[in-house]
Order: sequence, then structure tokens, then C-alpha cells
Amino acid sequence: MTPGRIIFLNGTSSSGKSSVARELLEILDDGVFFHLAVDAFNAMRSKRELGAEELDTALRRTRMGFHRSIAAMAEAGNDIVVDHVLSEPWRLLDCLTVLRPEDVLFVGVHCPLDELERREQDRGDRPLGLAANQYHLVHHHGDYDLECDTSTVSPRECAQQIKEFLPRRPSPTAFTRLRRRYLTDDKQPSTTPPLHSMSEL
Repeated sequence: MTPGRIIFLNGTSSSGKSSVARELLEILDDGVFFHLAVDAFNAMRSKRELGAEELDTALRRTRMGFHRSIAAMAEAGNDIVVDHVLSEPWRLLDCLTVLRPEDVLFVGVHCPLDELERREQDRGDRPLGLAANQYHLVHHHGDYDLECDTSTVSPRECAQQIKEFLPRRPSPTAFTRLRRRYLTDDKQPSTTPPLHSMSEL
């Protein structure tokens, strides 16, 4: 069975990832794509109040399960659009460990901070300051196959750029390069990533 392709969108909260993902599902016409979003996995959690430590543990398990769900779907031959926030280093390392790097088109979804803060204010469904907290973290690794800026082009235009780029994705891919950088024999990630309570998103 041929593994599925993975279009991996990474950006801060309110950067427009979900809008781009929805547009991709509308215009991609050479396969059957599924949108897997970290927010959707968060929404599946029971609603009872959790203490800080219990919440951190639950969120870590959620992220790890999310990454492995992406891998399982792709391994079964499904094409995937991933919507994620790599605001903690271990999240990227875990994805590099469980996803086939040659199958991943890694896309950086950018937006200037002032516009992120405006969107955050307008949405009203995110903690104020969340995007600012994530802003200098999500792209820290500094390597993508493709990048787009949702403050200068629409989600549909971003999706069109990705669609046109997908058949020409580079070799080695950004995930392959990042694996070589971070996952050498003496840099294997821990199987129990550190807790971090900065954000649920």
C-alpha cells in the first residue's frame, strides 16, 4: 500500500491554518484528503475541570496521540492536511520521529504579530496574548518546503500555491533535513517529552 501524502500546516493561533486547510479540501482534486486539526482533538476531551499538572499531562498525551493518528491515517494510504501549532520543541521532534519525512510537505503559515492580535481580538474565542506567546516559537526551527503569509494573500490563494507546489515537493524534504539535524544517534528525543503549560493550542 502506498502511504498517503501529508500537507503539514504549522503556524500560530489565528494565523489562518484552518482556513487554508478548508480551502485545500475544496481544491485538491488528485486524491481524497482529510483535515486533521489539533483543535479538533482538543475538543474531544471531556469537559471536567483539571488541575494544572493533570491538564499538562492530558495535553501532552493529546499531542502524542494526534501525531500518531496522522501517521496511522497516512500509513493506511490516506492523504492528510494537518493543522498544528509547533510551539514546543518536543512536538516537532515527535512528529519527525513518527511521520515518514519523504511524505510530508511542511508549510509555514505566517502572519505579522499586529494582525494576529487584531484577529485574536475579533474572534473572541482565544485567550488574548496567545498568538504573541507562540509567535517566536512556532517557526524557530527555520526550515520549510513552502511558506505563505495570510496577511498578504487569501486562504484560497495560499491553498492554490500549495496545490501547485505539491507535485514538485523537493527531495530531500524539509522533514528529512530536520530529521538529519535533530535526530542523529546522539540526539534521539525522549519518549516522555517535558511538560509545558504555556498553551492548550
